[in-house]
Amino acid sequence: MENGSSMDITLELLGLLEMESHRFLYGILSFLLYITIISLSSFIVYLILTEESLHKPMYLLICNLLCNGIFGSSSFLPKLLVDLLTSSKTISRNGCLVQSLSVSFFAFCEMCTLTIMAYDQYLAVCHPLQYVTLMTNKKAAYLLTTSQVIYFILILVAILTERVPLCGTEIKNIFCDNMSIFILSCTDTSTNNVYGGVMTTASFLFSTIFIMFSYVRIYLICLKLSPESSMKTMNTLVTHLINFSAFLVGVIFIFVRYRVGIINLPISGHVLLSTPTLVLPPLLSPLVFGVRTKTLKVKMIHRLKELKKWRYL
Repeated sequence: MENGSSMDITLELLGLLEMESHRFLYGILSFLLYITIISLSSFIVYLILTEESLHKPMYLLICNLLCNGIFGSSSFLPKLLVDLLTSSKTISRNGCLVQSLSVSFFAFCEMCTLTIMAYDQYLAVCHPLQYVTLMTNKKAAYLLTTSQVIYFILILVAILTERVPLCGTEIKNIFCDNMSIFILSCTDTSTNNVYGGVMTTASFLFSTIFIMFSYVRIYLICLKLSPESSMKTMNTLVTHLINFSAFLVGVIFIFVRYRVGIINLPISGHVLLSTPTLVLPPLLSPLVFGVRTKTLKVKMIHRLKELKKWRYL
């Protein structure tokens, strides 16, 4: 085996070998997917930033979620496109570490943003009279920044421990992640696995329990509201649940991947189980919020009409 102590080692992405026979088709699909995510998310982010009436905590959180989706999809889709077009199937060790950091940071940011969004909705519905003081733009920004900085530090510690000697160079995926590197390690990584497992499990359980608690409380309040208010609140609740469910599906797929990885799961299985986390949330978020958030939908249609007028002037 190659000496894994060198950071110049080149790793092979076996998932790209599986895609080789139809690489142009996969390249076109990846390009369309990336363009859709970037264009839709960027348009909504631009709209939120330029429309003063949308400068509210809820839209600030939506903006952060969409920006994170752009970041997450950009962590692997551009490289995947280049690899498919050039028939490249490798990644440097340093490049793998950077990609692993980006993928992990995206997942944790998605989780903490969805949690804060649940908290925001909980305050808006359960404490409507105090909402304007309990949740402000400044507080929303503080919660986002603080949680993301903490997660970045925790993830960085985990990534730095990946600089271990490797006894293999083959990664069963189309991108790098923490576990793929630890699987190739020549040394005992039980401490690293425990650290990553505890951090991930604790964060995921806290977020899931908090989100479900908030949404159950919101649902119970809806039962006491007028039909019109209840319908409006439930529409918002369903919108958030769709996004959370998309993220949850991705997390479950990753869990299944590593649980069954020891029974010689095919390379295509690894790819299919790992990509939904990086594809579903970034793709669904702008579609769901753009269609189901009435105020945002109206603003989007108005802005598109304005652009169409300018086009024909």
